[in-house]
Amino acid sequence: MDWDKLRIFHAVADAGSLTHAGDRLNLSQSAVSRQIRALEEQLNTTLFHRHARGLILTEQGELLFDATSAMNRRLDTAAARIKDSEEEVFGELRVTTTTGFGSLWLAPRLQKLYDKYPDLKVDLMLEERVLDLPMREADVAIRMKEPSQADLVRKRLMSVRMALFATDTYLAKHGTPLSTDDLHNHRLICQSTDSPQVSAGLSLTQHLMTYEIGSLLTVNNYYGVSQSVLHDLGIGTLPDYVALEYSNLRQVLPDTQSAEVPVFLAYPEELRHSKRVHAFRDFVQDEIRTYRLQARELHKN
Repeated sequence: MDWDKLRIFHAVADAGSLTHAGDRLNLSQSAVSRQIRALEEQLNTTLFHRHARGLILTEQGELLFDATSAMNRRLDTAAARIKDSEEEVFGELRVTTTTGFGSLWLAPRLQKLYDKYPDLKVDLMLEERVLDLPMREADVAIRMKEPSQADLVRKRLMSVRMALFATDTYLAKHGTPLSTDDLHNHRLICQSTDSPQVSAGLSLTQHLMTYEIGSLLTVNNYYGVSQSVLHDLGIGTLPDYVALEYSNLRQVLPDTQSAEVPVFLAYPEELRHSKRVHAFRDFVQDEIRTYRLQARELHKN
């Protein structure tokens, strides 16, 4: 099969338009159209439904697009491995983690990584969906459970617990609850029980819901919970590391918290020797060590 035709087909399928694909490939619309017709004739099938607003893949087109997408990811992997320098750290590194951990813990620390490696470009993808690392949807993942995908290098970084936090301002105005029964005098802020989250956090939320709650605010991710708590709306369920991130937060009802949630770093076996991956891994491990020391000091006080 003609690789050039496949490249053009992939661009058209991705753009949904002959014109836009031509702009990306520096080809005229007519040249792109000819290549697509030739590929359809070669395969004896129709790859696109044409309509006024653009192109839609047929079932056969979807199958071919899945194949060309997988080819592109493999080519990206090969290119990344070729470009990895023996001496320098540079280029794009795609990092995926949860919205909460990425926004509350990781992003505020990235300046240190850029200071050390100014030529590194980090593409931070925050979502609860577990991306497929072997298929190059991302280069590195930090997840709140051990990855189950095969052919991954994985390392346990630390454990966190979900706990209850409120600001000094909120507690000064509404008082500090001394037991979970006191929550009927407060607003509880937590992640929605129907949104993706770790099971330990869900279990804590479900437990709290068995009590009489004065007022309730649910959010579909922990960043939203944190912002609500920081703006004095109520008492929120948050990861325990926020105690170090925000000096105006206080943990309340310390005996009410989730089971441990393990935090793992993982990357594909084929990137084991990547300088970019090594640099990010070492950076995260250094930050974890610093975090643990600070947490011990906090607990002493």
